[in-house]
Amino acid sequence: MDARVSELFGSGNGHGSGSQGVASNVKPGNAFGMGIAPKKASAKSKKAKARSFRNFKPSNNTPYLPPEAEEGNIEYKLKLVNPTQYRFEHLATQMKWRLQEGRGEAVYQIGVEDNGMLVGLSEEDMRASLKTLHRLAEKIGADITVLREREVDYDSDEPRKIAEVLIRKVPDDQQFLDLRVAVLGNVDSGKSTLLGVLTQGELDNGRGRARLNLFRHLHEIQTGRTSSISFEILGFNSKGEVVNYSESRTAEEICESASKMITFIDLAGHHKYLKTTIFGLTSYCPDFAMLVVSANTGIAGTTREHLGLAMALKVPIFIVISKVDLCTRATVERTVRQLERVLKQPGCNKVPMVVGSTDDAVTAAQQFAQSPNITPIFTLSSVSGESLDLLKVFFNIIPPLSNSKEQEELMQQLTEFQVDEIYTVPEVGTVVGGTLYSGICREGDPLVVGPTDSGQFHKLTVGSIQRNRSACRVLRAGQAATLALGNFDRSLLRKGMVMVSPEMDPTICWMFEAEIVLLFHAKTFHKGFQVTVHIGNVRQTATVEAVYGKEELRTGEKAVVRFRFIKHPEYLKVGAKVLFREGVTKGIGHVTKLQPIAQYQLSQSEDEET
Repeated sequence: MDARVSELFGSGNGHGSGSQGVASNVKPGNAFGMGIAPKKASAKSKKAKARSFRNFKPSNNTPYLPPEAEEGNIEYKLKLVNPTQYRFEHLATQMKWRLQEGRGEAVYQIGVEDNGMLVGLSEEDMRASLKTLHRLAEKIGADITVLREREVDYDSDEPRKIAEVLIRKVPDDQQFLDLRVAVLGNVDSGKSTLLGVLTQGELDNGRGRARLNLFRHLHEIQTGRTSSISFEILGFNSKGEVVNYSESRTAEEICESASKMITFIDLAGHHKYLKTTIFGLTSYCPDFAMLVVSANTGIAGTTREHLGLAMALKVPIFIVISKVDLCTRATVERTVRQLERVLKQPGCNKVPMVVGSTDDAVTAAQQFAQSPNITPIFTLSSVSGESLDLLKVFFNIIPPLSNSKEQEELMQQLTEFQVDEIYTVPEVGTVVGGTLYSGICREGDPLVVGPTDSGQFHKLTVGSIQRNRSACRVLRAGQAATLALGNFDRSLLRKGMVMVSPEMDPTICWMFEAEIVLLFHAKTFHKGFQVTVHIGNVRQTATVEAVYGKEELRTGEKAVVRFRFIKHPEYLKVGAKVLFREGVTKGIGHVTKLQPIAQYQLSQSEDEET
């Protein structure tokens, strides 16, 4: 097991930024997801425990959380009973800070000391504390939801409780928290049907009715197989209630009433559409990946490949076992065991966590965001609706991976928008869809788009902006949107281009070097070999110009390789993840060096002179 995860699970000390540690001998969700120390502890952990409990009465199983972190969106409060006006103002400022850290979400643990000791409160104190918390949230324009309450066995006669409370900002001006989830899995595992059920609010009839609204082409409806990338939205309001297309809501209404938005990127499961699936994973920068596995077929087809892709791109992954209504309990358990075996293999090194109750779902969401090695597993049915609520609880609570500081830093940089889709809309003109990688984009901003086949950039002006099918004035770093470009010539655009600020000096190159690992290759990988390279939203065939230090590469070997694009130059960055494939050949790596186009043209003219 990975050292960090064994530390998190084994010692019960849970060195985290305020999230709970789970002891290895505790079922997830037991004792509020806190580490309850195992009886046989090492001398080292005994010393550590002695230090942390110095100020408390000894107890056989004193439960605790990790000490409160200064940063992050988790706050511990012992009690909030009748605060003075000055204290109330201070608490409101503190809540604003925690909400800002969590980009609009914060979790308060009531009845917990700052050092993580679970003291608990009497019924009366707990009621008063929650009332104060409600007043605080109202003052700063937020709502509170009690996630769960637990009784703690602290040395006292009367029962004492602790509560975990989610505080979420009421949205203003479309600034909801947006998380992107890529949906992976083998063909016919029930990906589109699950998304249809989540976003439409109606269960499936067992024959694929729920997925019909997700398909974009006639052949998809006829075959029942996704071949393109489609986007679906699921909202949660500030009280944690689901906001979706049920009750005849439009996308605009969902955006208006949601404080948190989950955007699902529905990808293709069939092997022949693999390049589309890889493009969806590399260009749309998903925060998480949801791997859907059918309970009756288990790990089959492209399941392992999709799991490997998500891990290669370092996208945190959780698993949903669908179609449990079709098979017996024993079959479902066999599929769970099969997945656990794969996840625990040395290559994966994951810690599976089966979610069976609301408590487990809350613990899983918090642990999953804190440690990428933890992999929650849900078992559900899109027809009977079994355990569907647990998945909704998980989506409601799961926090963003980047904190507000990283977000602010990205927004300070110059504008860079990656072009992933190009459309022509009647009476609007040319429209591009994609993700704003850095900076801020407003209506009317002048930008340049490129590179063209000759490495040039063209000037353009941003017309209107739409996010999740509703108008938006300002686009911030990390958000996906569509931009209208008016009568800009569509033939000048292609997927893989970037729209950047005119002040930026983008590095355009035909050739680049990358440090790669060859994951699988039937023979040997050598100079002159051609592969399809995926780098962010760039997808193009490239030739291997040189393999440094070696004549050829075999499966599992590492090397620095120089690639040259075949068709046109591309905008790249040093450090970007590289994924390449050709037939059964696959490899991953990162860009180490670029050869900008000016240098290349210069070297070419020098060659001609010599």
